[in-house]
Amino acid sequence: MTEGAPVTTRGRGARGGRGGPRGPYAKSAERRSAIVEAAFEVFTAHGYQGGSLQRVADVVGMSQTSLLHYFPSKSDLLLEVLRRRDQMSSGEFVRGAGVQLAGDVERQARYNEGVPGLIGLYTVLSGEAVTEGNPGRAYVTERLAVLRRDYAADFRALAEVGRLREGVDPDRAAAGLVGLWDGVQLQWLLAPDEVDVPRLLRDYLDLVILPAATGDGAEPAPPSA
Repeated sequence: MTEGAPVTTRGRGARGGRGGPRGPYAKSAERRSAIVEAAFEVFTAHGYQGGSLQRVADVVGMSQTSLLHYFPSKSDLLLEVLRRRDQMSSGEFVRGAGVQLAGDVERQARYNEGVPGLIGLYTVLSGEAVTEGNPGRAYVTERLAVLRRDYAADFRALAEVGRLREGVDPDRAAAGLVGLWDGVQLQWLLAPDEVDVPRLLRDYLDLVILPAATGDGAEPAPPSA
């Protein structure tokens, strides 16, 4: 289930002013948002399988019957949580051109660590997605495919300007980056003081990407540990 479109007030006299939905529409949107935030918290802590709708309802302070008025099924709620997760992940971050891949990856990794629950939710739900019938399976499968495709395009852009090391295949390098990222994030969740995700990703990219020539759009060196 997706968020409903904002209710237009055009042609309703004094109520047609600027601003978002009012009255019951605003309350409904606020309640939906509260439910999604609660589900985000519950699914991060207990997974999709272990996070019941009743537990989500308890966090919000409503009955399960009332919750089902907003989200008819648990799978509907999960998909909305995943959409919220994508919005949180993008934040204010804007990717640059393909040749800026290393810097973009490092900045995105640091951004992700600063958003509470973002990495934990994805790690838990992606692990459960390998099971048959899991409603998040299609989301995780598509997300990984998109990441591999986008990073492969970045590596090809680097190859075109002579910055991909000889023998490196863009598609395999992209799959390696995605796999490494997910793996080190799991380690970071378990030992955050021992694992530096951005630095590990940068180390990998330094193995496959040649440094830019001086004055040729070189990326800044990573901060010292």
